[in-house]
Amino acid sequence: MIPVEILQKIKRIHITATRLASDVFAGEYKSVFKGRGLEFHQVREYETGDEIRFIDWNVTARSDKAYIKEYIEERELTIMILLDASRSNCFGSVEHLKKEIAAEVASVLAASANKNNDRVGLVIFTDRIEKFIPPRKGHHHILRIIREILYHESVGKKTDIPLCLEYLDKVTTRSTVSFLISDFYASGIEKPLSIANKRHDIIGIRITDPRDPDMPNVGVVSLEDAESGEARLLDTSNTGARERYNRDAKRRFGEAGKMFRSLKIDTVDIFTPVSYTEALEKFFKNRVLKRRLRG
Repeated sequence: MIPVEILQKIKRIHITATRLASDVFAGEYKSVFKGRGLEFHQVREYETGDEIRFIDWNVTARSDKAYIKEYIEERELTIMILLDASRSNCFGSVEHLKKEIAAEVASVLAASANKNNDRVGLVIFTDRIEKFIPPRKGHHHILRIIREILYHESVGKKTDIPLCLEYLDKVTTRSTVSFLISDFYASGIEKPLSIANKRHDIIGIRITDPRDPDMPNVGVVSLEDAESGEARLLDTSNTGARERYNRDAKRRFGEAGKMFRSLKIDTVDIFTPVSYTEALEKFFKNRVLKRRLRG
């Protein structure tokens, strides 16, 4: 049975996500995620300016006029939420843990998709596939997704993004818009991301805590890798040691950003002390602008 506090949290996040989907992201979402396929609509007479490649030669051959096939954009999309639930996301030095922010972001995206009548599915992963909910529509379905995100307790500890992307291909029969939500503390992901992005529209949402790339001077601390369990002592009062740690952390953060840009994968950087609403709004607006520039 789900604890009362979890039920209250589910209700609160559902209300918040639905409000944001209706009041803040409704227009931007629709502009960004238009249907990418074409669906046959009708045959009509050729008009000056129509593209010759759309001429229906069979119909034209049976009449004395040229006819073309007319298509409409396929509206319905399949949205997949790919949520990293590994141990490194259980960290937080401010008010919220990374996994709590990730859960709220995932809920807002699911509610936005549902508002636009798109199907939404969920994959929760660590170093294994923890949970899969097939894409569907509807209010009750979105509530189930939010409940699973908030109530799920992971078995695995580590992060296996390639496994998640392989699984995505197995359980989907068409291209999707897939939001991959993680802190991206993983290696060997460039090739799998490149392959997945050829079929799907992959969007990386990177959740970062202020202490991930910036260790303050707090004396001797024991640092434990949340995924491997490996621990070591770091004397943060030692300026050289602290600077090396921060420099390495910033380098890894920057390299991940360069990788996404080289693969032409859009990313949203969300920092736990800052409102994720602003980051999502900025992403939507930038993506709309890119789409207009491409014509």
